[in-house]
Amino acid sequence: MKTTTKSAFASLALAAVIGGGALATAALPANAATTGSSQSATDSSQSTSPATPRDESKGGHQANGITETLLTGDTATKVTDAALAAYPGATIQRVENDAEGHVYEAHIVKADGTRATVYVDASFAVTSTETGGPGGGPKG
Repeated sequence: MKTTTKSAFASLALAAVIGGGALATAALPANAATTGSSQSATDSSQSTSPATPRDESKGGHQANGITETLLTGDTATKVTDAALAAYPGATIQRVENDAEGHVYEAHIVKADGTRATVYVDASFAVTSTETGGPGGGPKG
């Protein structure tokens, strides 16, 4: 009788494993589809994919818990004027607050075609410049 009991328990355990495996297998495609669709939704909201590059003229870089936003009004004019005074003949791409330690930044294309980011302090004085990269500095 002990052998029969052991066989019954072994059969039940095997059935549970097989049944559980079948349930897991049936659930995987549903989970994969859900994950894929939510991932696609996330991917489509990001504008840095090769199919739809981020529009740099709109700003939006994030760092240190700060989202850079485009400047407007007198502040935008003063930052633009400071950058152009330092780099005559440059073209302003955008001016925005800075998320990485400076107050403001102006993304420019210098007269020679070099891209740069001009950093401006609260009194609208140019404090430094980074050259290169698609947005003017290493953070692009």
